[in-house]
Amino acid sequence: MILNRTDLALLLAEITPLLRGGWIQKIHQPQARTIVFDIRVPGETHRLLISCEPDSARLHLTTGSHLNPSTPPSFCQFLRAHFQGARLDGIHQIENDRIVELQITSRDGPRTIMCELTGPKANLLVLDAERRVLRDCTHHCTNVGQPYAPPPQGNHAQKPAPSRFGGEARGTHPISESIDAYYREQESLQTVNRVKEERLRFLKKTLKKEQRLIEAWGNDLIKAAIYQDYARYGELVKSNLGTITKGTDHIEVTDYFDDQLPTITIPLDPMKSPQGNMDDYFRKHRKYLAAERELTPRIEQADLGLARLRQEIQEIEQGTWTPPAAPSPRLRVGTSARAHAIAQPRGPFRRFISTDGLPIFVGRNARENDELTFGLAKSDDLWLHARGTPGSHVVVRLEKGTDPPLETLRDAATLALLYSDLKKSGKGDVIYTRRKWVKKAKGQAPGAVIVTQEKSVHISLDKNRLDALKNRTRHD
Repeated sequence: MILNRTDLALLLAEITPLLRGGWIQKIHQPQARTIVFDIRVPGETHRLLISCEPDSARLHLTTGSHLNPSTPPSFCQFLRAHFQGARLDGIHQIENDRIVELQITSRDGPRTIMCELTGPKANLLVLDAERRVLRDCTHHCTNVGQPYAPPPQGNHAQKPAPSRFGGEARGTHPISESIDAYYREQESLQTVNRVKEERLRFLKKTLKKEQRLIEAWGNDLIKAAIYQDYARYGELVKSNLGTITKGTDHIEVTDYFDDQLPTITIPLDPMKSPQGNMDDYFRKHRKYLAAERELTPRIEQADLGLARLRQEIQEIEQGTWTPPAAPSPRLRVGTSARAHAIAQPRGPFRRFISTDGLPIFVGRNARENDELTFGLAKSDDLWLHARGTPGSHVVVRLEKGTDPPLETLRDAATLALLYSDLKKSGKGDVIYTRRKWVKKAKGQAPGAVIVTQEKSVHISLDKNRLDALKNRTRHD
């Protein structure tokens, strides 16, 4: 559900006085079509969320936290480069339509952000002082570089629909809070549905894999069952070794293991000696015993696991399933390593966001240092390490051809010092360079490197900076 014209008019009447004259401190893009501005006004900071999702286009204040991708999308990087630190001069609804204009004064001069909250074609566009289109969020705009033209307006002659958010909340911003609460509830339901769908796909895929595995085990057991009587054959061959000549393809013997003492024919391999034929029968019987010992309980255990999988699938399809609070070990059916829990393990590397919004990665150990430097890092990324002492490799993701902002450099160097043996002294030199100037040290342990063209910066651990890095890691 998208906001209608009446919703927007009431919302803007409520939040415009709060935000006018505020400064844009931070910019995030938690989803492909959602932008969040942290706007500082005297005494408090407000978070303005703008979404151009086709089925939930909207604009309102939010108090919720939003997870952000490790690397900011290109549109977010553009907004940060041009609007971080800018002043919000005004917010206006265009001709009572579902279009909102944010008037901003940036370091580049007057700029405008057009929020077209118009359903399937919703978009977010940045205009220059002459109202030419500089950039758009969805990359669907065909007139970049051209004067902005608003989308065709709806039939304003119709009576405006009533607002669906009459301010049921009783906070300081009741309409915005009602809208925020509604969409958070909708997103929560969508998340639950998405988890159910992903879980169902995973369970069905796992079920098929395990059924094939059980079928393979069953076939192996059937093949091994042919050797069930081979111990008896081996004993009978053993008792007649003296009468068997090489090249014989069978013998007829009395079966002393049967009370009726019948005469049976035992096939022999004429290319093998009597002793070799006897050993073959005993070996194949041991194979049968091993299959019975290993495969039978394995199949029984896997059958129980299949029953649990089918039960969970049934609960999801009937609507009685609830997501587990933690990864459930019961999904490990039988001994198949492929049947693992759907939850992802803890991701590699420590991860932080710099003051300038850039991702910082820190290795936890020698293996992660090696993977970070020679696996994740690109040639133009910034690489840091405490000078002359064991410690973590630190990598800052940079766009090609860009230099690291000074505060980002200090953030990354602080982390390099923190996760090194210099931590106790609280200060020291940190070297930094581009990743392309870091080479593996041949014949050395993982994480050992050779650095060329390095620079250095002297750093003292700053508690305020560390707290800010940790807070951005938890909430951004």
